[in-house]
Amino acid sequence: MTAGPRRLRPRLRRTVPAATACLLLGAAALSGCGLVSGSPMSDDVRPGTIGRGQPLKGAELTVTSKEFTENIILGQLMGLAFKAAGATVVDKTNIQGSIGAREAVKSGTADGMYEYTGTGWITYLGHERPIVDPQKQWEAVRDGDRANGLEWLPQSKLNNTYALALNAEQDKRLGVETLSDVAALSRKDPSAVTLCAEAEFSARNDGLPGMAKAYGMRIPPGNIKKMTSGVVYTQVAEGRACTFGEVYTTDGRIKAMGLKTVKDDRHFFPNYNAAPEMNAATMKKYPQIADILGPITAALDNAVAQNLNAKVDVDGQDPHEVAKEWLIEKGFIEEGG
Repeated sequence: MTAGPRRLRPRLRRTVPAATACLLLGAAALSGCGLVSGSPMSDDVRPGTIGRGQPLKGAELTVTSKEFTENIILGQLMGLAFKAAGATVVDKTNIQGSIGAREAVKSGTADGMYEYTGTGWITYLGHERPIVDPQKQWEAVRDGDRANGLEWLPQSKLNNTYALALNAEQDKRLGVETLSDVAALSRKDPSAVTLCAEAEFSARNDGLPGMAKAYGMRIPPGNIKKMTSGVVYTQVAEGRACTFGEVYTTDGRIKAMGLKTVKDDRHFFPNYNAAPEMNAATMKKYPQIADILGPITAALDNAVAQNLNAKVDVDGQDPHEVAKEWLIEKGFIEEGG
């Protein structure tokens, strides 16, 4: 990626063809798919409330992530936790594409990453219908992925899924709280519902077409404006080109731009709860990893993610430093050897 603030991007969907091509090339081509040699984490950190007694002392562990802001931050959280617990850590975060990072964990090129339950259930395990209950979906992914040599540790409350958002002025004017309200408005006055969205969301069955069908929305094609993700946020904030915009629920720009998300009251969009996805052999060798990551994962929710993502995407801070500062602030790790 280029230097500067990394823009929050969706956690699965759009790099599958390229990633699949990487897989077809085989192990010899992994470096061309983003699995390049990582760099060691050199931070001088020690245990706080996690990793006491440094149970990973002597371990050599590699962490990875996809290339979008939130997942990079989560990868840094994992690596710093391992480092504080005594491990030597190699940072292979920021791999292009969902499948590239996952394959690194499956193959043992990396030991772990934070993945999303909806991605695991739909994209990797091949199911079409999401499981509405977040805990049951996590359990199904955990059980289904064991055959692939992967262990899913308990999930967080961080749920990075789709939503529609609008600005404060439009919210006051329209008074919609749910997607059912948006659907009712679209049927009563189709001109009142204009939507800014990415082209892919506008075409996918798990995006606009499926949402419109599930809720009975009537949005004329001329009321749908297709644009890149970053432009969606600015256009919704301005409120002129569109009343609603497609957003991701943990994006830091939601809070920074004063946007309000509309509740998915029929649970159309899948749950994308973040959870550690670990190489099974690594977990067998170092089962204490579960206790190290557990408290960190439990502390993650959408508000935390929005705040951390905004520090990178809005304020331009470095993801590694953002992750480190949060871990220290929460008392999970401390500075100094």
